[in-house]
Amino acid sequence: MEALRDVIRRRSRALGLTQQALADKAGVHVRQIRRYESGEQQPVLGVAVKLAAALGVTLDELAGLAPAVALDGEWWAARAVTIDGHPVTVTLPVRLTQHGSTVELEATGSGAWRGELRLWSGPMLTGWYAGPAGDERSRGTLLLRVAEDGATAEGRWVGIAGDDAIVTGHAALARTRAEAQRTLAILAA
Repeated sequence: MEALRDVIRRRSRALGLTQQALADKAGVHVRQIRRYESGEQQPVLGVAVKLAAALGVTLDELAGLAPAVALDGEWWAARAVTIDGHPVTVTLPVRLTQHGSTVELEATGSGAWRGELRLWSGPMLTGWYAGPAGDERSRGTLLLRVAEDGATAEGRWVGIAGDDAIVTGHAALARTRAEAQRTLAILAA
C-alpha cells in the first residue's frame, strides 16, 4: 500500500504542481500540504476529497489502495458484428486509462470512438461507448468479465442498428490483437 505522502508527491510531480499550486487547487494552506507530505498529519475527509480532485485520483488511490485489476495501457478491442447478413469481426487498438474503478476507453486507430467503463467486483466491467457525434449507429453498452490474470475481458455489446433495432454481439478486450481475436472466436464457438 502506497502512503498518502507518496501519492501526493508522485501525482504532484506528474502534473507539474508545486506544493503551493496544489494547496491553491485543494483550498488549503501550503503548510498543510507540507504536513501531509511529511506524514505528520492526515487530511480530514473534506480536504481529502479536494486533494483527490486536485491530483486527478480517486479517494481510494489517494489513500494508497490500488485497484483490484490494473487495466491502464494499450489494448485491442474485438467485437462480432453482422454486415449485410454476414458475421464480421471488427478489431481495433484502444487505450484504457484507469482512475480507480472508472476506466476511460478510447479507440486509437481508425473508427474513432470512446467510452467509459466501471470496474465492479467479480471483476466485471460495465459501461458505454459512442462514435463520432451524429453517428447514431456507433453507440451502445458493454458488459465484460475480466479474466483472473487481468489480461483479457470477454462479454457482450448492445447497440442500436441503423433501422433502430436493438443489436448485440460478443466483445473482447486483450493486450494483443491476436489474443482479442482468439478470445472472440472462443466466445462465438
